[in-house]
Amino acid sequence: MTGTQVSAAPAVQRGRPRSGAVDSAVIDTVVRLLEEGVGLGDLSMERIAREAGVGKATVYRRWPGKEALMLDVLRSLDIAYDPPPAGSSVRDALVHLLELMRRRVLAKRSSAVLRTVLAQVKAHPAVWREYHDTILEARRQVFGEVLRRGIAEGLIRPGADLELLTDLLVSPLLSRSVLHEWKELPEGLCAEIVDTVLYGAGPPDREGTG
Repeated sequence: MTGTQVSAAPAVQRGRPRSGAVDSAVIDTVVRLLEEGVGLGDLSMERIAREAGVGKATVYRRWPGKEALMLDVLRSLDIAYDPPPAGSSVRDALVHLLELMRRRVLAKRSSAVLRTVLAQVKAHPAVWREYHDTILEARRQVFGEVLRRGIAEGLIRPGADLELLTDLLVSPLLSRSVLHEWKELPEGLCAEIVDTVLYGAGPPDREGTG
């Protein structure tokens, strides 16, 4: 990636092991402050440390700067993508991935906090680019692997735009959670989305098409 890169704290730490409780306290503090309307530009590492009840040096030992800390905040709000169950069909694997998103979106506080955090992070290009190139890209790769299997199995026509198909799969959930948050995400929605996309992406010689 060109330009400024935002790196999380180094994986190898010297001295005492990191405390998960301290990490959580700091991340929860950032989320709370953003929820309360504090702008990302107004957040300093000193204020974050004070509000979290830890020393400034403790925060800097974990994150070299605010941008790296914000990336971990975004990771904490994102979905842990468990792989689809072994032996699952392409359709069931896609439904599984969308269900992970739906369940997270249904947690209204998580959805609202994520909207708030993303709105602020987008004003900081280096953080936004790193978020896109790490967290979002990892998610799209999982979908891409399943869709490529769909091509190999003849469910999806060769040459189909996998980036577009991924967008078509995830956009209905994102639209309802970000743009139309009052809309429901009922049981069965993910299966309906997958069936609709797979039908449209199927080979042209399927019955009933011409």
